[in-house]
Amino acid sequence: MVSRRWFLGGAGAMIGLPLLEAAMPRVSHAEPTPTPKRILAYYVPCGIHMAAWTPAAPGDLILTPTLLPLAKVKEKLQVISGLQNLLARPDGPGDHASGTGAFLTCAHPFKTDGAGIKNGISMDQVAAAELKKFTRIASLQIGTDGGGGTGNCDSGYSCAYARNISWASATQPLPKTTSPQVLFDTLFSGFDPKATLIEQQRRLKYKKSVLDYALAEANGLKAKVGKTDNLKIDEYMSGIRDLETKLAAPVATCSVPTRPVADYAFEAKIKILSDLMVLAFQCDATRVISFMMGNAGDNRSFDFIGVSGGHHSLSHHGGSATSHDGLKKIDKWEITQFAYLLEKMDAIVEPNGMTMLDNSSVFFSSEIEDGDAHRHTNLPVILAGKGGGAFKTNRHVKVAATPIANLFTSMLNASGVPNTKFGDGTGPLAALA
Repeated sequence: MVSRRWFLGGAGAMIGLPLLEAAMPRVSHAEPTPTPKRILAYYVPCGIHMAAWTPAAPGDLILTPTLLPLAKVKEKLQVISGLQNLLARPDGPGDHASGTGAFLTCAHPFKTDGAGIKNGISMDQVAAAELKKFTRIASLQIGTDGGGGTGNCDSGYSCAYARNISWASATQPLPKTTSPQVLFDTLFSGFDPKATLIEQQRRLKYKKSVLDYALAEANGLKAKVGKTDNLKIDEYMSGIRDLETKLAAPVATCSVPTRPVADYAFEAKIKILSDLMVLAFQCDATRVISFMMGNAGDNRSFDFIGVSGGHHSLSHHGGSATSHDGLKKIDKWEITQFAYLLEKMDAIVEPNGMTMLDNSSVFFSSEIEDGDAHRHTNLPVILAGKGGGAFKTNRHVKVAATPIANLFTSMLNASGVPNTKFGDGTGPLAALA
Protein backbone atom coordinates (compact mmCIF):
# COMPACT_ATOMS: atom_id res chain seq x y z
CA MET A 1 0.00 0.00 0.00
CA VAL A 2 1.33 3.42 -0.95
CA SER A 3 1.49 5.93 1.89
CA ARG A 4 -0.59 8.99 1.00
CA ARG A 5 1.12 11.64 3.10
CA TRP A 6 4.56 13.09 3.66
CA PHE A 7 5.54 16.00 5.86
CA LEU A 8 8.01 18.78 5.12
CA GLY A 9 10.27 18.63 8.19
CA GLY A 10 10.35 21.92 10.06
CA ALA A 11 8.15 23.69 7.56
CA GLY A 12 4.79 22.85 9.03
CA ALA A 13 3.53 22.03 5.54
CA MET A 14 1.94 18.77 4.43
CA ILE A 15 2.16 17.03 1.07
CA GLY A 16 -0.42 14.40 0.17
CA LEU A 17 -1.38 12.50 -2.95
CA PRO A 18 -4.85 13.35 -4.24
CA LEU A 19 -7.75 11.07 -3.42
CA LEU A 20 -7.82 9.02 -6.59
CA GLU A 21 -11.19 8.41 -8.24
CA ALA A 22 -12.77 10.84 -5.76
CA ALA A 23 -14.07 14.37 -5.99
CA MET A 24 -11.18 16.78 -5.60
CA PRO A 25 -11.12 20.53 -6.31
CA ARG A 26 -9.22 21.29 -9.49
CA VAL A 27 -6.41 23.80 -9.10
CA SER A 28 -4.80 25.53 -12.02
CA HIS A 29 -1.12 26.32 -11.71
CA ALA A 30 0.81 28.92 -13.60
CA GLU A 31 4.53 29.42 -13.82
CA PRO A 32 5.60 32.44 -11.78
CA THR A 33 7.03 35.32 -13.75
CA PRO A 34 10.85 35.56 -13.59
CA THR A 35 10.67 38.99 -11.94
CA PRO A 36 7.53 39.87 -9.96
CA LYS A 37 5.48 42.92 -10.86
CA ARG A 38 3.73 44.55 -7.96
CA ILE A 39 1.06 47.07 -7.01
CA LEU A 40 1.12 49.35 -3.98
CA ALA A 41 -1.53 51.98 -3.13
CA TYR A 42 -0.50 54.74 -0.69
CA TYR A 43 -3.20 56.92 0.92
CA VAL A 44 -2.85 60.19 2.84
CA PRO A 45 -5.87 61.98 4.36
CA CYS A 46 -7.38 65.46 4.06
CA GLY A 47 -6.23 66.39 0.55
CA ILE A 48 -3.21 68.43 -0.51
CA HIS A 49 -2.44 72.15 -0.79
CA MET A 50 -2.35 72.07 -4.58
CA ALA A 51 -0.65 75.44 -5.17
CA ALA A 52 2.59 74.06 -3.71
CA TRP A 53 2.08 70.60 -5.24
CA THR A 54 1.33 71.07 -8.93
CA PRO A 55 4.19 71.44 -11.45
CA ALA A 56 3.87 74.54 -13.61
CA ALA A 57 3.54 72.79 -16.96
CA PRO A 58 3.31 69.31 -18.48
CA GLY A 59 6.47 67.70 -19.80
CA ASP A 60 9.74 67.03 -18.01
CA LEU A 61 9.11 66.84 -14.27
CA ILE A 62 10.27 69.87 -12.32
CA LEU A 63 9.72 69.24 -8.64
CA THR A 64 7.67 71.79 -6.72
CA PRO A 65 8.44 72.68 -3.07
CA THR A 66 6.09 69.97 -1.77
CA LEU A 67 7.59 67.32 -4.06
CA LEU A 68 11.26 68.13 -3.43
CA PRO A 69 11.79 65.15 -1.07
CA LEU A 70 11.34 62.91 -4.15
CA ALA A 71 14.50 64.24 -5.83
CA LYS A 72 16.43 60.95 -5.52
CA VAL A 73 13.71 58.99 -7.33
CA LYS A 74 12.44 61.73 -9.64
CA GLU A 75 13.43 59.76 -12.73
CA LYS A 76 11.24 56.87 -11.57
CA LEU A 77 7.92 58.68 -11.22
CA GLN A 78 5.34 60.91 -12.85
CA VAL A 79 2.88 63.42 -11.45
CA ILE A 80 -0.53 63.19 -13.11
CA SER A 81 -2.96 66.12 -13.06
CA GLY A 82 -6.61 66.10 -14.12
CA LEU A 83 -7.74 62.73 -12.77
CA GLN A 84 -11.09 62.60 -11.01
CA ASN A 85 -13.17 60.20 -8.94
CA LEU A 86 -16.71 61.46 -9.40
CA LEU A 87 -18.39 58.46 -7.80
CA ALA A 88 -16.59 59.44 -4.57
CA ARG A 89 -18.91 62.45 -4.24
CA PRO A 90 -21.13 61.93 -1.20
CA ASP A 91 -24.89 62.22 -0.88
CA GLY A 92 -24.87 65.46 1.07
CA PRO A 93 -21.94 66.01 3.47
CA GLY A 94 -19.38 63.29 4.09
CA ASP A 95 -16.65 63.86 1.49
CA HIS A 96 -13.86 62.37 3.60
CA ALA A 97 -15.52 59.01 4.30
CA SER A 98 -17.10 58.73 0.87
CA GLY A 99 -13.86 59.73 -0.85
CA THR A 100 -11.85 57.27 1.22
CA GLY A 101 -14.31 54.45 0.61
CA ALA A 102 -14.12 55.10 -3.13
CA PHE A 103 -10.35 55.70 -3.12
CA LEU A 104 -9.56 52.39 -4.83
CA THR A 105 -13.05 51.18 -5.78
CA CYS A 106 -14.19 54.03 -8.06
CA ALA A 107 -17.69 53.12 -6.86
CA HIS A 108 -20.31 55.18 -5.01
CA PRO A 109 -20.43 54.27 -1.32
CA PHE A 110 -24.00 53.88 -0.08
CA LYS A 111 -24.62 56.37 2.72
CA THR A 112 -25.33 54.48 5.92
CA ASP A 113 -23.83 54.30 9.39
CA GLY A 114 -25.49 50.97 10.13
CA ALA A 115 -26.43 47.93 8.14
CA GLY A 116 -26.40 47.93 4.37
CA ILE A 117 -22.93 49.21 3.53
CA LYS A 118 -22.30 48.95 -0.18
CA ASN A 119 -19.27 49.99 -2.17
CA GLY A 120 -17.35 48.03 -4.81
CA ILE A 121 -14.32 45.79 -5.18
CA SER A 122 -11.09 47.77 -4.97
CA MET A 123 -8.39 47.84 -7.62
CA ASP A 124 -5.84 46.17 -5.36
CA GLN A 125 -8.19 43.24 -4.77
CA VAL A 126 -8.72 42.78 -8.50
CA ALA A 127 -4.93 42.50 -8.68
CA ALA A 128 -4.78 40.16 -5.68
CA ALA A 129 -7.29 37.77 -7.23
CA GLU A 130 -4.89 37.22 -10.13
CA LEU A 131 -1.48 37.55 -8.47
CA LYS A 132 -2.20 35.47 -5.35
CA LYS A 133 -1.36 32.29 -7.28
CA PHE A 134 2.31 33.30 -7.10
CA THR A 135 2.51 34.17 -3.41
CA ARG A 136 1.75 32.97 0.10
CA ILE A 137 -0.32 36.05 1.00
CA ALA A 138 -2.89 37.39 -1.48
CA SER A 139 -2.55 41.00 -0.30
CA LEU A 140 -1.59 43.09 2.70
CA GLN A 141 -3.68 45.94 4.08
CA ILE A 142 -1.55 48.14 6.32
CA GLY A 143 -2.07 51.44 8.12
CA THR A 144 -0.98 53.65 10.96
CA ASP A 145 -4.39 53.89 12.66
CA GLY A 146 -7.03 51.28 13.34
CA GLY A 147 -10.58 51.48 14.60
CA GLY A 148 -13.69 49.42 14.10
CA GLY A 149 -15.83 49.33 11.00
CA THR A 150 -19.11 50.22 12.68
CA GLY A 151 -20.64 53.52 13.72
CA ASN A 152 -20.84 56.98 12.19
CA CYS A 153 -17.46 58.38 11.15
CA ASP A 154 -18.47 61.25 8.85
CA SER A 155 -21.89 62.86 8.49
CA GLY A 156 -23.81 59.60 8.37
CA TYR A 157 -21.18 57.51 6.60
CA SER A 158 -20.10 54.26 8.23
CA CYS A 159 -16.63 53.94 9.71
CA ALA A 160 -16.18 51.04 7.27
CA TYR A 161 -15.76 53.65 4.53
CA ALA A 162 -13.54 55.97 6.58
CA ARG A 163 -11.08 53.35 7.79
CA ASN A 164 -10.61 51.03 4.83
CA ILE A 165 -9.47 51.49 1.23
CA SER A 166 -9.31 47.78 0.32
CA TRP A 167 -12.60 46.04 -0.44
CA ALA A 168 -12.88 42.35 -1.36
CA SER A 169 -16.44 42.97 -2.55
CA ALA A 170 -19.15 45.62 -2.40
CA THR A 171 -19.94 44.61 1.18
CA GLN A 172 -16.60 43.37 2.51
CA PRO A 173 -14.00 45.94 3.57
CA LEU A 174 -10.62 44.45 4.48
CA PRO A 175 -9.37 45.77 7.84
CA LYS A 176 -5.74 46.80 7.97
CA THR A 177 -2.83 45.71 10.12
CA THR A 178 -1.54 48.60 12.21
CA SER A 179 0.92 46.81 14.48
CA PRO A 180 4.48 46.36 13.17
CA GLN A 181 4.79 43.25 15.36
CA VAL A 182 1.65 41.66 13.91
CA LEU A 183 2.81 42.49 10.39
CA PHE A 184 6.22 40.98 11.13
CA ASP A 185 4.63 37.79 12.48
CA THR A 186 2.38 37.56 9.43
CA LEU A 187 5.42 37.74 7.15
CA PHE A 188 8.00 35.74 9.07
CA SER A 189 6.22 33.28 11.35
CA GLY A 190 8.19 30.04 11.25
CA PHE A 191 11.40 31.70 10.01
CA ASP A 192 14.54 31.71 12.13
CA PRO A 193 16.24 35.12 11.93
CA LYS A 194 19.36 33.66 13.59
CA ALA A 195 19.85 30.94 10.98
CA THR A 196 23.01 31.29 8.92
CA LEU A 197 22.89 31.28 5.13
CA ILE A 198 24.34 27.74 5.15
CA GLU A 199 21.61 26.60 7.54
CA GLN A 200 18.92 28.22 5.40
CA GLN A 201 20.31 26.52 2.30
CA ARG A 202 20.48 23.16 4.11
CA ARG A 203 16.82 23.46 5.10
CA LEU A 204 15.91 24.45 1.57
CA LYS A 205 17.79 21.44 0.18
CA TYR A 206 15.94 19.15 2.59
CA LYS A 207 12.56 20.55 1.62
CA LYS A 208 13.38 20.11 -2.06
CA SER A 209 14.54 16.52 -1.46
CA VAL A 210 11.17 15.74 0.14
CA LEU A 211 9.43 17.18 -2.92
CA ASP A 212 11.67 15.11 -5.21
CA TYR A 213 10.69 11.99 -3.25
CA ALA A 214 6.99 12.89 -3.53
CA LEU A 215 7.33 13.34 -7.29
CA ALA A 216 9.13 10.01 -7.69
CA GLU A 217 6.48 8.16 -5.69
CA ALA A 218 3.65 9.77 -7.66
CA ASN A 219 5.37 9.03 -10.96
CA GLY A 220 5.77 5.38 -9.99
CA LEU A 221 2.11 5.15 -9.10
CA LYS A 222 1.01 6.26 -12.57
CA ALA A 223 1.68 2.84 -14.11
CA LYS A 224 -0.67 1.20 -11.60
CA VAL A 225 -3.82 3.31 -12.10
CA GLY A 226 -6.25 4.22 -14.85
CA LYS A 227 -6.60 7.25 -17.11
CA THR A 228 -8.74 9.33 -14.73
CA ASP A 229 -6.35 8.82 -11.83
CA ASN A 230 -3.38 9.59 -14.09
CA LEU A 231 -4.88 13.00 -14.86
CA LYS A 232 -5.24 13.70 -11.16
CA ILE A 233 -1.68 12.60 -10.46
CA ASP A 234 -0.47 14.89 -13.28
CA GLU A 235 -2.25 17.82 -11.61
CA TYR A 236 -0.71 16.87 -8.29
CA MET A 237 2.77 16.68 -9.80
CA SER A 238 2.25 20.05 -11.48
CA GLY A 239 1.48 21.54 -8.09
CA ILE A 240 4.63 20.02 -6.57
CA ARG A 241 6.75 21.42 -9.41
CA ASP A 242 5.17 24.84 -8.82
CA LEU A 243 6.15 24.63 -5.16
CA GLU A 244 9.68 23.56 -6.17
CA THR A 245 9.94 26.66 -8.36
CA LYS A 246 8.94 28.91 -5.46
CA LEU A 247 11.49 27.21 -3.20
CA ALA A 248 14.18 27.75 -5.83
CA ALA A 249 14.27 31.53 -5.24
CA PRO A 250 17.66 32.55 -3.82
CA VAL A 251 17.53 32.41 -0.03
CA ALA A 252 19.91 35.34 0.37
CA THR A 253 17.48 37.79 -1.24
CA CYS A 254 15.14 37.62 1.75
CA SER A 255 16.71 38.19 5.13
CA VAL A 256 14.59 38.18 8.28
CA PRO A 257 15.05 41.28 10.44
CA THR A 258 14.76 41.56 14.19
CA ARG A 259 11.15 41.57 15.40
CA PRO A 260 9.92 45.15 15.91
CA VAL A 261 9.16 46.54 19.35
CA ALA A 262 5.59 47.18 20.44
CA ASP A 263 5.36 50.97 20.34
CA TYR A 264 6.69 53.62 17.99
CA ALA A 265 6.26 57.35 17.56
CA PHE A 266 4.29 58.22 14.43
CA GLU A 267 7.20 58.86 12.05
CA ALA A 268 9.17 55.86 13.31
CA LYS A 269 6.10 53.66 12.91
CA ILE A 270 5.67 54.71 9.29
CA LYS A 271 9.33 53.88 8.61
CA ILE A 272 9.18 50.41 10.17
CA LEU A 273 5.94 49.66 8.32
CA SER A 274 7.62 50.83 5.10
CA ASP A 275 10.60 48.58 5.80
CA LEU A 276 8.28 45.61 6.28
CA MET A 277 6.33 46.42 3.11
CA VAL A 278 9.54 46.36 1.11
CA LEU A 279 10.55 43.07 2.73
CA ALA A 280 7.13 41.60 1.91
CA PHE A 281 7.81 42.37 -1.75
CA GLN A 282 11.45 41.27 -1.60
CA CYS A 283 10.49 37.90 -0.10
CA ASP A 284 7.64 37.61 -2.63
CA ALA A 285 5.26 37.01 0.27
CA THR A 286 2.75 39.18 -1.60
CA ARG A 287 2.63 41.37 -4.69
CA VAL A 288 -0.23 43.62 -3.59
CA ILE A 289 -0.20 46.12 -0.71
CA SER A 290 -2.41 49.03 0.37
CA PHE A 291 -1.27 51.54 2.99
CA MET A 292 -3.19 54.25 4.87
CA MET A 293 -1.30 57.05 6.62
CA GLY A 294 -4.27 57.81 8.86
CA ASN A 295 -8.01 57.43 8.44
CA ALA A 296 -10.44 59.68 6.59
CA GLY A 297 -10.50 63.24 7.86
CA ASP A 298 -7.64 62.54 10.27
CA ASN A 299 -7.14 65.39 12.72
CA ARG A 300 -3.68 64.43 13.97
CA SER A 301 -1.54 67.17 15.47
CA PHE A 302 1.78 67.75 13.74
CA ASP A 303 3.40 69.61 16.60
CA PHE A 304 6.50 67.45 16.09
CA ILE A 305 7.22 69.35 12.83
CA GLY A 306 6.22 72.72 14.24
CA VAL A 307 2.60 72.82 13.03
CA SER A 308 -0.05 73.54 15.63
CA GLY A 309 -3.64 72.46 15.24
CA GLY A 310 -5.17 69.29 13.81
CA HIS A 311 -4.67 68.31 10.16
CA HIS A 312 -8.37 68.17 9.31
CA SER A 313 -9.01 71.50 11.00
CA LEU A 314 -6.15 73.11 9.08
CA SER A 315 -7.40 71.63 5.80
CA HIS A 316 -10.54 73.76 6.19
CA HIS A 317 -8.26 76.72 5.67
CA GLY A 318 -10.77 79.27 4.37
CA GLY A 319 -7.92 80.90 2.46
CA SER A 320 -5.86 81.55 5.59
CA ALA A 321 -2.17 82.03 4.80
CA THR A 322 -1.26 80.63 8.22
CA SER A 323 -3.23 77.45 7.53
CA HIS A 324 -1.69 77.21 4.07
CA ASP A 325 1.79 77.35 5.60
CA GLY A 326 0.88 74.56 8.02
CA LEU A 327 -0.59 72.41 5.26
CA LYS A 328 2.50 72.84 3.09
CA LYS A 329 4.68 71.58 5.93
CA ILE A 330 2.41 68.59 6.53
CA ASP A 331 2.23 67.75 2.81
CA LYS A 332 6.01 67.92 2.43
CA TRP A 333 6.46 65.75 5.51
CA GLU A 334 4.06 63.16 4.06
CA ILE A 335 5.96 63.16 0.78
CA THR A 336 9.19 62.66 2.74
CA GLN A 337 7.75 59.45 4.22
CA PHE A 338 6.64 58.33 0.77
CA ALA A 339 10.10 59.07 -0.62
CA TYR A 340 11.64 56.89 2.09
CA LEU A 341 9.59 53.92 0.85
CA LEU A 342 10.41 54.56 -2.80
CA GLU A 343 14.12 54.91 -2.13
CA LYS A 344 14.12 51.60 -0.26
CA MET A 345 12.41 49.94 -3.22
CA ASP A 346 14.80 51.53 -5.69
CA ALA A 347 17.85 50.25 -3.80
CA ILE A 348 16.95 46.61 -4.51
CA VAL A 349 18.17 45.29 -7.87
CA GLU A 350 16.18 42.34 -9.19
CA PRO A 351 16.99 39.46 -11.58
CA ASN A 352 16.02 41.40 -14.71
CA GLY A 353 18.56 44.13 -13.87
CA MET A 354 15.85 46.62 -12.91
CA THR A 355 15.06 47.75 -9.39
CA MET A 356 12.06 46.75 -7.33
CA LEU A 357 10.66 50.24 -7.94
CA ASP A 358 11.14 49.84 -11.69
CA ASN A 359 9.15 46.61 -11.54
CA SER A 360 6.30 48.11 -9.51
CA SER A 361 3.32 50.43 -9.90
CA VAL A 362 3.01 52.65 -6.81
CA PHE A 363 -0.02 54.93 -6.56
CA PHE A 364 -0.07 57.92 -4.17
CA SER A 365 -3.08 60.16 -3.57
CA SER A 366 -5.72 61.43 -1.15
CA GLU A 367 -9.49 61.12 -0.89
CA ILE A 368 -10.01 64.72 -2.07
CA GLU A 369 -8.09 67.44 -3.86
CA ASP A 370 -8.27 70.52 -1.61
CA GLY A 371 -9.37 70.04 1.98
CA ASP A 372 -11.45 73.20 2.06
CA ALA A 373 -13.27 72.75 -1.24
CA HIS A 374 -13.67 68.96 -0.82
CA ARG A 375 -13.31 68.47 -4.57
CA HIS A 376 -13.01 65.00 -6.11
CA THR A 377 -11.63 66.40 -9.38
CA ASN A 378 -7.99 67.12 -10.26
CA LEU A 379 -6.81 64.79 -7.52
CA PRO A 380 -3.18 64.91 -6.32
CA VAL A 381 -1.70 61.82 -7.98
CA ILE A 382 1.78 60.35 -8.21
CA LEU A 383 2.47 57.15 -10.13
CA ALA A 384 5.89 55.89 -9.07
CA GLY A 385 7.69 53.00 -10.71
CA LYS A 386 7.84 51.87 -14.30
CA GLY A 387 5.44 48.94 -14.06
CA GLY A 388 8.15 46.64 -15.36
CA GLY A 389 8.77 48.95 -18.31
CA ALA A 390 5.16 49.82 -19.15
CA PHE A 391 5.34 53.46 -18.05
CA LYS A 392 7.35 56.50 -19.06
CA THR A 393 8.64 58.46 -16.09
CA ASN A 394 10.27 61.71 -14.98
CA ARG A 395 7.40 63.80 -16.28
CA HIS A 396 4.30 65.76 -15.40
CA VAL A 397 1.27 64.45 -17.29
CA LYS A 398 -1.77 66.70 -17.54
CA VAL A 399 -5.01 65.20 -18.84
CA ALA A 400 -8.49 66.58 -19.40
CA ALA A 401 -11.01 65.50 -16.75
CA THR A 402 -10.49 61.73 -16.80
CA PRO A 403 -11.64 58.92 -14.47
CA ILE A 404 -8.89 57.81 -12.13
CA ALA A 405 -10.20 54.32 -12.85
CA ASN A 406 -8.37 54.53 -16.19
CA LEU A 407 -5.08 54.82 -14.31
CA PHE A 408 -6.02 51.74 -12.31
CA THR A 409 -6.69 49.78 -15.50
CA SER A 410 -3.21 50.72 -16.75
CA MET A 411 -1.64 49.70 -13.43
CA LEU A 412 -3.43 46.35 -13.49
CA ASN A 413 -2.35 45.62 -17.04
CA ALA A 414 1.26 46.57 -16.31
CA SER A 415 1.22 44.12 -13.39
CA GLY A 416 0.06 41.23 -15.53
CA VAL A 417 -3.60 41.47 -14.58
CA PRO A 418 -5.82 41.59 -17.70
CA ASN A 419 -8.38 44.38 -17.37
CA THR A 420 -10.17 46.38 -20.05
CA LYS A 421 -12.31 48.56 -17.79
CA PHE A 422 -12.42 49.22 -14.07
CA GLY A 423 -15.06 51.09 -12.05
CA ASP A 424 -16.45 54.06 -13.96
CA GLY A 425 -13.46 54.12 -16.28
CA THR A 426 -13.39 53.89 -20.05
CA GLY A 427 -10.20 51.86 -20.49
CA PRO A 428 -6.45 52.31 -19.94
CA LEU A 429 -5.11 55.82 -19.40
CA ALA A 430 -4.00 56.78 -22.90
CA ALA A 431 -1.52 59.39 -21.68
CA LEU A 432 0.64 56.66 -20.15
CA ALA A 433 1.09 54.75 -23.42
